[in-house]
Amino acid sequence: MFAPLSIPSPDYEWQVFNLGQWFRDIGLAWFPWDLNVHAYALCILIGIIAAGILTNHRLTRRGAEPGVVLDIIIWAVPLGIVGARIFHVLTHPDDYFAGQEIWHVFAVWEGGIAIFGSLIGGAVGAWIGCKFAGIRFWTFADAVAPALLLAQAFGRFGNWFNHELFGQPTDLPWGLEIESTNPAYPAGLPEGTLFHPTFLYEIIWNVLGIAVILFLERKFRLQWGKVLGLYLIWYGLGRSFFETIRIDPSEVFFGLRSNVWAAIFAVILGIVIFVVQSKRHTGYEPSPYVPGREWAGPGSGVDSPDTYSDTDEPGNDAASTTEELATSGPATSGEGAKS
Repeated sequence: MFAPLSIPSPDYEWQVFNLGQWFRDIGLAWFPWDLNVHAYALCILIGIIAAGILTNHRLTRRGAEPGVVLDIIIWAVPLGIVGARIFHVLTHPDDYFAGQEIWHVFAVWEGGIAIFGSLIGGAVGAWIGCKFAGIRFWTFADAVAPALLLAQAFGRFGNWFNHELFGQPTDLPWGLEIESTNPAYPAGLPEGTLFHPTFLYEIIWNVLGIAVILFLERKFRLQWGKVLGLYLIWYGLGRSFFETIRIDPSEVFFGLRSNVWAAIFAVILGIVIFVVQSKRHTGYEPSPYVPGREWAGPGSGVDSPDTYSDTDEPGNDAASTTEELATSGPATSGEGAKS
């Protein structure tokens, strides 16, 4: 018997639904294809779209050309998916290298992606995309940082639809209901046991992180990758805790799950980025574009103060800095938090 305030898991028919049949059910009999749509994939897709819209908004406020984010995410998203799959396979070797057919390594449709791998692959893709678009990598990194939390929040709803990655048993009233026939249901526990809704914990943590990061960015005018540093610290701290209460199988190294180590590394990397970039760049970004690639369209003014004291950017001596300021448009007020 579940508690009155417990969180039910969605019915299994919500995990996969036939798009063609749905069209026919509402009277569109002309739609001939039977397309299976997975709720998990839909959650990830919605997250990517939402993150792209938010990142585009933040880049254009800094003076970038509207829509330039598409030139970057066309590299970042595919490589992020590749990285997510590689990281999952490497941290779950028994699922792929214990006598199974090797082609399952590439079967992403069977499930199995990892957020930390997507961050690594996505960062490589973003760096490539920024090179082609002429956007400063750190400018894009700061613009996308809160959007990553938004995408991850949507993605965690996919775990809820799949009845997966839940936490340890709990007697808290908001425990998650999991059917005893679930393959991940711990042996020996009575039917009706509730589990920590780790998907919900992470959603709340991510949404709260968006508000915190936007507030700190506005208050301290953070640029040059320091917003990305805050993201890594915030997400790493939360994930390092949520991961410890999950009961799904994971490789363990020196007593800690592999994703806990990844979360700790994310925190350390975030701190390093914040400290190093604070020392390297004491002024404000003159433009979201690298020198010589500036966009001269309407609204291309720089969202930073009139003065710019950062002279250690490669290729930016005093003369080039003065020239860049002269060609980058009038300064405007600082970027505020997205409402």
